[in-house]
Amino acid sequence: MELYLIRHGIAEDKGLGIKDEERSLTKEGRQKTEKVAQKLVKLGLNFDLILTSPLVRARQTAEILIAEKLSSQLEESSHLAHDGQISSWLKDWLEPRNYSLNTQLALVGHEPDLSKWAEILLWGEVKASLVLKKAGMIGIKLPETGSALGRSQMFWLTPPKYLL
Repeated sequence: MELYLIRHGIAEDKGLGIKDEERSLTKEGRQKTEKVAQKLVKLGLNFDLILTSPLVRARQTAEILIAEKLSSQLEESSHLAHDGQISSWLKDWLEPRNYSLNTQLALVGHEPDLSKWAEILLWGEVKASLVLKKAGMIGIKLPETGSALGRSQMFWLTPPKYLL
């Protein structure tokens, strides 16, 4: 199974009198995210499901991916909100669904959480080595059997500037 960890696009700044969970993408954030999504289509990507954080900016990013036909399936998961734990997501969400080995899932969320998730999947611990830029993506291949924690393999790490 392949997981594509995608950070939301450029959002409104904090502290403008808007609750964090209600901050939306800026005009520039929408435009860049649309261009990234179009490039992903040209590269032949297609996700079986896009799972998004419930926060507005992540949801808007996921909706852009859907609009560009990167998937026809969109779900929301509180596990992808701030401080979500990869172990809880694996146990409560992924494992019960029993996806096939060739499934491609896109997870749209936030930093530093997505980088932490990637590091735990890769090395079994957070090393603060990976940084995921806004509208950037990390691709992780999960092992066919056994725990994914510390046993997964990274195959993609792309800042958005290389996709624009």
